[in-house]
Amino acid sequence: MGNKVTKIGVLTSGGDAPGMNAAVRAVVRTGIYHGLDVYGILRGYQGMIDDDIIKMETRSVANIIQRGGTILKTARCKEFYEYEGRKKAYENLKDRGINGLVIIGGDGSFRGAVKFSEEFDIPCIGLAGTIDKDIYGTDFTIGFDTAVNTAVEAIDKVRDTMDAHDRIFIIEVMGRDAGYIALHSGIATGAENILIPERKTDINDIISSLQEKERRKKLVNLIVVAEGDDFGGANELHKILKEKMPQAEIRVCILGHIQRGGSPSCLDRLIASRMGYHAVESLLEGRYNVFVGIMNNKMHYIPLENAVKNKAKISEEWLKIVKILAS
Repeated sequence: MGNKVTKIGVLTSGGDAPGMNAAVRAVVRTGIYHGLDVYGILRGYQGMIDDDIIKMETRSVANIIQRGGTILKTARCKEFYEYEGRKKAYENLKDRGINGLVIIGGDGSFRGAVKFSEEFDIPCIGLAGTIDKDIYGTDFTIGFDTAVNTAVEAIDKVRDTMDAHDRIFIIEVMGRDAGYIALHSGIATGAENILIPERKTDINDIISSLQEKERRKKLVNLIVVAEGDDFGGANELHKILKEKMPQAEIRVCILGHIQRGGSPSCLDRLIASRMGYHAVESLLEGRYNVFVGIMNNKMHYIPLENAVKNKAKISEEWLKIVKILAS
């Protein structure tokens, strides 16, 4: 990896996240500014294998910063798990002279990048594009701010009908392995209970809490649950609560993929632009196979391998805040 980077490829991989387009735009325009040839790789690692690669110009990324999703498309690629698939991808890059990659995605995307860079002589830079905010080494991930604000807006609207009907509402948000969306949206909307994968759910404690509130005539209660909660999500929770509290008005609302879409927030546009710029600068400076994050408002670089091995953890302080404010 001693050769100077002259041609770079950029791809988006895994789940889409608002702000990915802003990151692509920053990578393309920063690369062109420095005299590099920049290629967009469509549908993530699958596009590398299929040679679905296009030359990008400054105008290729015009009028995309405000758009959700990703113009480069995204996909999950089982073929890239195998050496033969990665070798085919490498040969396609080599044929075009691409000698640097910027991967915008989550944990699975970074695992692929680590394996690929170990086997072949193409340096990789990772940018955290995931609404889950579960990547180690950064205070922000591209898409989280938009997703959590979408959840908050939806929950606020549900609260209106909760108050009108004296109901218990269970709202399920995304978060298969991480509870950040549930935690932040739950605190921001005054949820009485927040259920996350990082903490074991005590169903008896929840039932006791709701029954005690029922005795106090507090009939409006909001429960925000991450889809990956160990108890099984909103529908499972509804089933057991209805058995224990048959007189209570209990409803379920699953927000689902609405959290992924929409125009990215100002914060997501800014951090995506900043990360994309620094990804190209890293390649030019010879800082290879790193993850570009932001900590304490400063750029933070850690080896991609470390970003994969470690997991972002929810602090005990947040959990304490939830317990106190929901009482």
